[in-house]
Amino acid sequence: MTMIRLMKYALAGGASLSSLEYLRRHDFDVGSIGVVRFGRAFASAIYIFADYKITLHNVNTDSELYSQLMSKVHLRSALRLREMCCVNGGCFIKVGQHVGALDYLLPTEYVQTMKVLHSDAPQSPLSDMHRVIREDLGKEVDELFSSFSEKPIGAASLAQVYKATLHNGEEVAVKIQHLNVKKHAFVDIKTMEFLLHIAGWLFPEFQFMWLAEETKKNLPLELDFFHEGHNCERVAQKLKHFKFLKVPKVHWSLTTGRILTMEYCEGGKVDDKEYMKKHNINVDEISKNLGKLYSDMIFIQGYVHCDPHPGNIFVNKTEKGDLQIVLLDHGLYQTLSDEFRVNYCKVWNAIINADIEGIKKHSEAMGAGELYGLFACVLTARSWESVTVGIDKVEHSDSEAALIKVSAAMYLPQISDLLNRIPRQMLLLLKTNDLLRGIEWTLQTHADASSFINMSRCCIRALTTHQLKKCHGWFAQTRVRFRGMIMQRKIDIYEVYMWLWASFVGQWIRRACYGSPQTSDAEDKKSTLVLGV
Repeated sequence: MTMIRLMKYALAGGASLSSLEYLRRHDFDVGSIGVVRFGRAFASAIYIFADYKITLHNVNTDSELYSQLMSKVHLRSALRLREMCCVNGGCFIKVGQHVGALDYLLPTEYVQTMKVLHSDAPQSPLSDMHRVIREDLGKEVDELFSSFSEKPIGAASLAQVYKATLHNGEEVAVKIQHLNVKKHAFVDIKTMEFLLHIAGWLFPEFQFMWLAEETKKNLPLELDFFHEGHNCERVAQKLKHFKFLKVPKVHWSLTTGRILTMEYCEGGKVDDKEYMKKHNINVDEISKNLGKLYSDMIFIQGYVHCDPHPGNIFVNKTEKGDLQIVLLDHGLYQTLSDEFRVNYCKVWNAIINADIEGIKKHSEAMGAGELYGLFACVLTARSWESVTVGIDKVEHSDSEAALIKVSAAMYLPQISDLLNRIPRQMLLLLKTNDLLRGIEWTLQTHADASSFINMSRCCIRALTTHQLKKCHGWFAQTRVRFRGMIMQRKIDIYEVYMWLWASFVGQWIRRACYGSPQTSDAEDKKSTLVLGV
């Protein structure tokens, strides 16, 4: 009996070893098994949940100690989460990058920790990339290209980009999807959904299912490079009136669902001030043009590039010496419904005009309800005091920004509630707003009066166009056009006024009438005033 049992064990062991050797020879990664990936994520989540519960147990929530401990747990948890994202890769890194873009919405410890993933995502070996080319295009790399870089010029969560040269001498950028990312996508999304459900059960005040829902909706589109190629062509057509914009052309004969071959574009990252200084590129003009571009996309076109982190926006000078913005990575776009776009225009129009009743009315129309003040602060990343006075009239300060981040951590449950109320179309716009603000912050070109003037123009154009669609008869259309024209002329007058006020004459008048400008200490304001809660 014992001998039979030993033989069974020997056979089972031999079969197991043979299977493992077979898998090893066929490049099978045990770590890529869905159960293993789920196990890593689940273990990390349990550790994080336990850390919060144990560390904060029986600590007075109103005490300074609670705030200090919470910050430490946030940081420990964010580091553990980032480590798990890097090991699992793919979709997890994508979600980590999304978290890293949500300044003013999530605790700064999470945001700052996850920001690293935008510029330091794990890389796949070159052999994996060559394998994808063979499988999808049916040829070896040297048959398709006369040269192909050994190191990627860009590495992201879902793909890597290589510089290559076609046999006709044309330089191209080849974006290649990580080998197994599509295969893992389904299990990874289900894992995130499960863990966020558990998190919501353990911490009822924090509901972040929207993060899993957005990933579930957008990830399949981002993994389809045919879709991204069509997005390139669509946005190039829609925004062709911006002469400073460059969208790379797609080489369809070398494009598949996992490979996207595009025109290669030179340039430096939009946050690279040294590059701009070296090439005599005006930082303020780049910032203003970027603002014009996104105002048009959001308020006029309703078709928005939603991943504007610095690695996806290049700047350069053309042969004629003109400034150029190169827009890259077109996998993630948000198409806004007309109803949403018009309501969003009305909210921003009210914010720019410091119209509190308008902010309340139009924010409620977008689902914010009694959290309209918080909604306005989240949109602008400004304090409620600045919103009520006028965000174009109160200079943005470092102390205000720091205070908002502290207050955002304090009001995380209310922010979580708000994010679950507002339309899903808004979530990617919030991410886009924060990424653009991050670029402004790096360039030190915070939104000024000229930025809001351009936003106002776009809002008025959008609202006028919307009202014209509802008009019946020549007289009604003429009245709407005339009203829109008057509002645009008012903006022209205000723009001239702001130019004069900022000029030498304006500075002389201010000194003569008011003396030295008075400043207030934003840190003395109560946090309830900061976010309008």
